[in-house]
Amino acid sequence: MNKDINSIRPWRSIERRKSRQIMVGRVPVGGDAPIAVQTMTNTVTHDIDGTIAQIMRCEAAGADIVRVSIPDKESSAALKTIADSVECPLVADIHFHYKRGIEAADNGAACLRINPGNIGGQARVREVVAAARANGCSIRIGVNGGSLEKELLEKFGEPCPEAMVESALMHARMLEEENFDNYKISVKASDLFLTAAAYYALADATDAPLHLGVTEAGGTRIGTVKSSIGMGNLLWAGIGDTIRVSLSDEPEEEVRVGFDMLKSLGLRTRGVNIISCPSCARQGFDVIKTVQTLEDRLAHISEPISLSIIGCVVNGPGEAMYTDLGFTGGSAGYGMMYAAGVKTGKTDNKDMVEDIVAKVEARAEILAKERAAAE
Repeated sequence: MNKDINSIRPWRSIERRKSRQIMVGRVPVGGDAPIAVQTMTNTVTHDIDGTIAQIMRCEAAGADIVRVSIPDKESSAALKTIADSVECPLVADIHFHYKRGIEAADNGAACLRINPGNIGGQARVREVVAAARANGCSIRIGVNGGSLEKELLEKFGEPCPEAMVESALMHARMLEEENFDNYKISVKASDLFLTAAAYYALADATDAPLHLGVTEAGGTRIGTVKSSIGMGNLLWAGIGDTIRVSLSDEPEEEVRVGFDMLKSLGLRTRGVNIISCPSCARQGFDVIKTVQTLEDRLAHISEPISLSIIGCVVNGPGEAMYTDLGFTGGSAGYGMMYAAGVKTGKTDNKDMVEDIVAKVEARAEILAKERAAAE
């Protein structure tokens, strides 16, 4: 029912910018590929067990790509064991030292985050590109408003969109001199206006895939708000092929926020999308506590399912018309369950969480079987 309704609403569609497609390991980036959700580990990389465990938690949350910092030789050596132990492709985060990039490419990185202009000249770029090409690695050029080249700051006087785009294109030319176009670009800043303006300009200047992010966005609450405004603006305009939500929090939380952002724009549909009211005196059950419980209980579901949890009959039946499953609070300690907008029966408030979880899990099982049959 949802798909039919949405298909006749052209104002809900987003026309994505056309970019060339690259591969980050098994994950296609750009072109018509789904927007990939990325995060970054915050463990000490040569703590192999701790890093693997964190990456696995990110995978369970749905991460498509995980970035790992490679500050020293010990970390690049550890990368081989880490890459062999996880499913998702890894991006090796390299700054300044070109040998770390070569080592990372040889040790299992699917992508190198390295700025060609910061590693000591074209000869060293040539060596890194050779290692990347030999190992099937892509490269991410990562421009940051807080670390622009000295000459650009002198030219423009301050970090600005023009400086960031010029920096990105300069790095790109160094790769293209080696006949290497297997790269994506980011132009991040902590300032929302600077970030958005730089990405808009860059989107017009290149067909390279773009990795979106608002860098150093802050803690969970403010970082989510800033990232949603900054990246949401760009995604709505069709710009962006991968995203990373930068939070001072655990990386799996970055993944969850990233998927929620994409789900809100209809760009990805992984997991349960809970539509719930803020609650008021009319509520027939404790909406806030119920939603918090359901978010936790349903976090393992990866199939796309919409679920409405509404406290009373003012909006409940209407919201249930457009969700896969729904529960609307009533009186006398019970509420009404819905499936695809159709009433399926009453459920006591004391049983509703277990009933909803069971119905969502059953729906997810059906969807998983349908998807497997179609593949």
